Amino acid sequence: MDLKSLYQDIIVDHNRSPRNFRRIEGATRRIDGYNPLCGDRITLYVKLSGDVIEDVSFEGSGCAISTASASLMTETLKGRRVEEAEQLFQSMHDLLTREDSGVDPDSLGKLAALEGVRDYPSRVKCATLCWHTLHSALQGDDQPVTTE
Repeated sequence: MDLKSLYQDIIVDHNRSPRNFRRIEGATRRIDGYNPLCGDRITLYVKLSGDVIEDVSFEGSGCAISTASASLMTETLKGRRVEEAEQLFQSMHDLLTREDSGVDPDSLGKLAALEGVRDYPSRVKCATLCWHTLHSALQGDDQPVTTE
């Protein structure tokens, strides 16, 4: 199996069986995100313990890329410090929006499966919606996030 097929399989799997697709009772942060281009909607829940992401989950509806990205993101963030999550946000944003990002996809684990989305500009907002929503949540913002 080539790498492109493996990445496609990861995206399909996370779309069909999204991880952490649930509400967190007692979340310390809750924020909504919307991508009007595709119609993706997400509610992101973050439970912080000091500066550590104790739990993170999402609910909503969206295309396969949006759902898979949120699933992969939440799976990756549990137990990470806020500072690490912010660095990961920047790395993912760069990976998905800049061809010469300098980000080593191998350092991202399963998140690297999203790298190919960059080749489809109309889908980049689908993949980055959850990341921008996370960034706003970690900044303490409670205003809805939009990709407009």
